[in-house]
Amino acid sequence: MGKNLAIVVGGGPAPGINGVISAATVEAVNRGIKVIGILDGFKWLFRGDTGKTIVLNNKNAWPMHSRGGSILRIARDFPDNPEESFQAMVKALMELKIHYLITIGGDGTSFVAREIEKRTKGKISIVHVPKTIDNDLPLPGGAATFGFETARHWGTEIVKNIIEDARTTGRWYFITTMGRHTGHLALGIGKAAGATITLIPEEFKQKKLKFSRVANILEGAIIKRLSQGYSYGVAILAEGVAGKIDVKELSGYEFLENDERGALRLSEIQLGRILQHFVSKELASREIKLKIVHKTIGYELRAADPIPFDAEYTRTLGYSAMKYLLKGGSGAMISFYEGRVKPIPLRKIIDPATKRTRVRYVDTKADPFIVGRQYMIRLEKEDFTRPAITRLAKAGRMNVDEFKKRFAYLV
Repeated sequence: MGKNLAIVVGGGPAPGINGVISAATVEAVNRGIKVIGILDGFKWLFRGDTGKTIVLNNKNAWPMHSRGGSILRIARDFPDNPEESFQAMVKALMELKIHYLITIGGDGTSFVAREIEKRTKGKISIVHVPKTIDNDLPLPGGAATFGFETARHWGTEIVKNIIEDARTTGRWYFITTMGRHTGHLALGIGKAAGATITLIPEEFKQKKLKFSRVANILEGAIIKRLSQGYSYGVAILAEGVAGKIDVKELSGYEFLENDERGALRLSEIQLGRILQHFVSKELASREIKLKIVHKTIGYELRAADPIPFDAEYTRTLGYSAMKYLLKGGSGAMISFYEGRVKPIPLRKIIDPATKRTRVRYVDTKADPFIVGRQYMIRLEKEDFTRPAITRLAKAGRMNVDEFKKRFAYLV
């Protein structure tokens, strides 16, 4: 009797999902293994439903390797009763006679993969392929998670166009990008596009970040640009900055909602809009007429066709995942280090303190951030010495003492 492979995609979309599915399917079919695609993430499996599947083969999977989105669709579905739902899911996988399982996703998906391995006690061999445009999973050697490079590429193209619009119209843009915990995507886009300033959560070390501090950093950048003779600019804001701000303070500006896992729904917080309103009001109070526009980019990037880097990368990931399973491997995440496949046991990516997957943050002491920071226009220590402070205070329509009192604490 032949063996069955199931493939399931969890979490949000990321460019290259179909590349993993395609490569794994082709390799499995070539080895005489039947491939079952689980539709809509774990949604139906949690309900014990075995009917929401499709058979994958060379005909329907091969042509999809360079397409965006997910041929298996995707769904975020965390059960209200986890124990009951996990039991139903394991029963469904057994009914489908699954021998091998490839999970594609981030933190939540890897958690479910660990649960399946634990509960099936070796009856199902499992391998996880890490996916997130946030690039915040702890892969060795600083390797990117698939989808990140494509998201950065298209995010950069969008921001380059907005920079030109800002220059043409003489206005500022506050652009929020995805990045729930980290600023990898925001920093990557900001550096590549040449944004005026980029703010990421890692640069704020305070336990409770004051909203006014973020607003003052942006206002300071605007004033500095005005002092240089420019009325336009573009600020990139990682959505994770909102997660740093005291929730009680933030709720005074925005209605806050939690997602299906109980976490603050950062992507729904219009951080750029709140900051645009706050900074515009401050400038107007001193009769500085300047147009600020807010925009959020993120959903435009997640289901894009992968650029060649991710199309190639995901083909290697999908093939390697299947190869790992066929060699008897299980319970690991596929990654690459120095050009070679490096399976990492799922238990080793867990943070003992949080019991969740460790997060890879932007290292603000490393060169990638330091270089990005050097090319930003924002207030620096030397701006508070004469004659610079006199010029800045004039541009901000304040006297020197007012300017110093308002902004000196930022540096």
